[in-house]
Amino acid sequence: QVQSAESGGGLVQAGGSLRLSCVVSGTIYSSDIMGWFRQAPGKEREFVAAIFWRLGKTYYGDSVKGRFTISRVNAENAVYLQMNDLKVEDTAVYYCGLSKSIYIDYRPSSYDGWGQGTQVTVSS
Repeated sequence: QVQSAESGGGLVQAGGSLRLSCVVSGTIYSSDIMGWFRQAPGKEREFVAAIFWRLGKTYYGDSVKGRFTISRVNAENAVYLQMNDLKVEDTAVYYCGLSKSIYIDYRPSSYDGWGQGTQVTVSS
């Protein structure tokens, strides 16, 4: 049983940066995957980035690759999302969740322990 708590969102101008944090209560096992997703009003929840807990292998959605970086501090049960060169279309509520999948899974339904999310608003 895990529960995430996201923070770090805010209002930023296009081209700016934000760093999101996700702290997980409960146990993250070495075989787990931690992922960031985002959801804008009226849209499906979208895969942003994920990281395998044991070795730190990372995956990114096409729309954020090269701009966002996911990382983790295992001992702190924390995962971070460094977002650079933000675009208006990055505006969304960002969520953190955990997956027990063996392979990388881009489906929100594979993840659990979602927090309440943190709002990221990018202005032009």
